[in-house]
Amino acid sequence: MARDSQAALVALNRFGFGARGGASGDLVNAASDPRGFVKAELARPSGVLLEAPGLQSTPQLGQAVFAYQDQIKQAREAAKAAAPAEASQPAPADQKPGLRRNLSLNAVATEIAGQMSGAKPADDAPKPDTMQPGASAPPAAKPAPQPLNVIQKTFRAEALARLQRATLVECGFTERLVVFWSNHFCISASKGELARIWAGAFEREAIRPHVLGRFSDMLKAVEQHPAMLFFLDNQQSLGPDSRAGQNRKRGLNENLAREIMELHTLGVGGGYTQEDVTSLARIITGWTFAGRQGQLGAPGSFVFNANAHQPGPQTLLGKTYEATGLAQGEAALADIARHPSTANFVATKFVRHFVADEPPPALVARLRDVFVKTDGDLKALATALVDSDEAWKAPLTKMRSPYEFLVASGRLLARVPEDPGFYLNNLNLLGQPLWSPAGPNGFPDSSAAWAAPEGIKLRLDIAAQMGARLGNNIDPLDLLEFAAADAASIETRKTIERAESRQQALALLLMSPELQRR
Repeated sequence: MARDSQAALVALNRFGFGARGGASGDLVNAASDPRGFVKAELARPSGVLLEAPGLQSTPQLGQAVFAYQDQIKQAREAAKAAAPAEASQPAPADQKPGLRRNLSLNAVATEIAGQMSGAKPADDAPKPDTMQPGASAPPAAKPAPQPLNVIQKTFRAEALARLQRATLVECGFTERLVVFWSNHFCISASKGELARIWAGAFEREAIRPHVLGRFSDMLKAVEQHPAMLFFLDNQQSLGPDSRAGQNRKRGLNENLAREIMELHTLGVGGGYTQEDVTSLARIITGWTFAGRQGQLGAPGSFVFNANAHQPGPQTLLGKTYEATGLAQGEAALADIARHPSTANFVATKFVRHFVADEPPPALVARLRDVFVKTDGDLKALATALVDSDEAWKAPLTKMRSPYEFLVASGRLLARVPEDPGFYLNNLNLLGQPLWSPAGPNGFPDSSAAWAAPEGIKLRLDIAAQMGARLGNNIDPLDLLEFAAADAASIETRKTIERAESRQQALALLLMSPELQRR
């Protein structure tokens, strides 16, 4: 069978994270059957799931946060209580202040964090020698790094597991699907401690199991996940006529209902009104998660609080849903998932992500029909995309996002991350902090968003750093063969050959269209 390097480049870059270096042979394997190479991952649905030692469930993580917050609170209260007592006892004139007097709240929090992480508190650090008369002052010591608390440790562990998976998989199509759907149904870890510790679990529990399943199942899993409920404040939403609403004199919070319709399903102009938003908000009152006291269930787990639910039937998009409690909201979500506007919105966004900023209308229409006919089968949707001629003929002009750029670089350099710090720091620098978009609409998905001059300069700086660190031991021309072989442009090949050093050549390769475009 003839080998098609250009189609192999499309297979790896458009649908995956690019070829791996080393002895992977990804480009050669893809060149013999490009479409089959991509679709092979769709035949392994269990491969989408992510399990790693130490990764815990959402309720377990919720309980860990509640315990950590309780310890911090107790330590603060103890510090406040001790301060007046110490102030009322003047120290002898010849006694120097003790190291632990007037202990700051930050120091208390640091010590608690150290205890939780198994690290020694800062007070155990070596003390500088006492200064002698006439001696020169020793150089100021750098403050000891603060130990990671349970929230930070969990976030980094989740990030590392995701990055390692993306680096190691053969093609990366299913991981790209995870990234797409995770951004579509995004939360933001910057919302607070619960959002940060739950960000990875949200993706593992609500996104991954359904990437090759049904859209309606993913929608339900997402909207009932504690991370989404916390992110969009649904735990604060009370039916005005519910028992809790009457007692607390509070009412609806429409955040989740609005984003379900505008960003998750129907899309702007999808045929809903403000009254529909309000009606959906009433329908999903009572969708919350159990708090630290565990009165409604295991702390950190999804629960339906009937006392907060708006009683009575509700009309949404012209259909009346009877007062069936939790089932009322689940029925409404199931119908919204099957709405024609949802099919069109999802198909358009899917094609825009994988093919072009201006989605080909015929391809959008075809995927929309597949979505409708298969009742939102996302594996069928992905298969139809790979089977389309448009996805293979469109030029590779979309700029990789910062996450895609960093993962693609790591794959080509055959560097399996052992610590997520390099990736997390550079994602922050490049404007795509992991699981932390600025709003509920997620990170942008257009070339213009990532191709601004300042962003390109920052990428070049990162590429130069990688070149300086690794260039001595790598032949960039060999890497170009792994990445693109004879599909590489003459300009790229000449640019690398003319580089003044291997370090510079590696940086130029990482900034080439073959690595930056998909």
